[in-house]
Amino acid sequence: MPSEETEVVVVGAGQAGVAMSEHLGAHGIPHVVLERHRIAERWRTERWDSLVANGPAWHDRFPGLEFADVAPDAFASKDQVAEYFSAYAEKIGAPIRCGVEVTSVRRHAGRPGFRVETSTGPIDARFVVAATGPFQHPVIPPVVPDGAVPVQIHSSGYRNPGQLPEGAVLVVGAGSSGVQIADELRRSGRRVLLSVGPHDRPPREYRGRDFCWWLGVLGLWDAETPPQGAEHVTIAVSGARGGHTVDFRALAADGIELLGMTASYEAGVLHFAPDLAANIAAGDAKYLALLQAADAYVERNGLDLPEEPSAHVLGPEPACVTDPRLSLDLAEAGVTSIVWATGFATDYSWLDVDALDDRGRPRQHRGVSSEPGVYFLGLPWLSRRGSSFIWGVWHDARHIADQITIQRSYLTHDAARRSEA
Repeated sequence: MPSEETEVVVVGAGQAGVAMSEHLGAHGIPHVVLERHRIAERWRTERWDSLVANGPAWHDRFPGLEFADVAPDAFASKDQVAEYFSAYAEKIGAPIRCGVEVTSVRRHAGRPGFRVETSTGPIDARFVVAATGPFQHPVIPPVVPDGAVPVQIHSSGYRNPGQLPEGAVLVVGAGSSGVQIADELRRSGRRVLLSVGPHDRPPREYRGRDFCWWLGVLGLWDAETPPQGAEHVTIAVSGARGGHTVDFRALAADGIELLGMTASYEAGVLHFAPDLAANIAAGDAKYLALLQAADAYVERNGLDLPEEPSAHVLGPEPACVTDPRLSLDLAEAGVTSIVWATGFATDYSWLDVDALDDRGRPRQHRGVSSEPGVYFLGLPWLSRRGSSFIWGVWHDARHIADQITIQRSYLTHDAARRSEA
């Protein structure tokens, strides 16, 4: 089969792929974006029904388009986010092909570029951008064996409380997904237990400004990538019900039992690490540190923002924290479901080039990989703290488009020299 040719193949048409297409188009670089499903498919079908964006609409968007049907300080629903990216792709005329799966990428032998094998035929490209993002394969730790409870699902498979059988629910993981799902389940009348690990816990709003604004003016969105491992600490923040600060004391007061990190399982009994109080305290310390930094910023710049002393006051620790449960007989507690909000793993098995380490993780710096001509986009901490947020992906894509433009200029210069020879 004869192959198609283009300058850049972008794999994935989520927020990363759409942003990449905008910047490539602005540089006049021929490209195609390949998506095996629909634009922003994960927002459409791999999120729970009530999910909203964790940042307000004025912040969690691309610079070139506002949300048409969401107030600036409101939080877009998952469907509104998906439609936003579809509208953005149409606005910029992105050359997106849906229903096309990339099965392999290999470097050409003896000539520049790559052969991209797809479900609709091969494409030859000088550059390839892997924009498939971080949410590729749900991770469920092999702790509780199949059949120990009637239902075990990953948060990406959770939709609503009615999906689960009657009975108590254990939610494992206290990032944004875990706390929002646990809260929804409790409000539906379920008994809920929440396994809490290390986390960041920023205020939703402080002194009349959203935490997204505070991270911006304090320069924290531009924080550099931390040491390997630290970048995976989750952020407990919520835009649900109009947005609110995640407070584990409040969750406990509402009837959710907090537990330490899920450690092991034996003969129907689940065991938890004795780290709950330490995890809560570390999250509190980060929360208070941000408030103090915000206060210093207000004073330093003479801003007239309302004081909020009550935000600095932490309530008493609930009994489940001071005297934590270290083991749980699942049957005795009536637990019929476990929701694992334990993150995702990437899968670049289709990328048959020298751009991955021995664990299959990208070897890259700010998206530029160890394989010349291959780039990564949409990963957490790709260049900064904001890289996994919608607006952060847009800025990372601009950097990668600049790098591709630089490489194209060298190739153009070399071709000119050859023609002169």
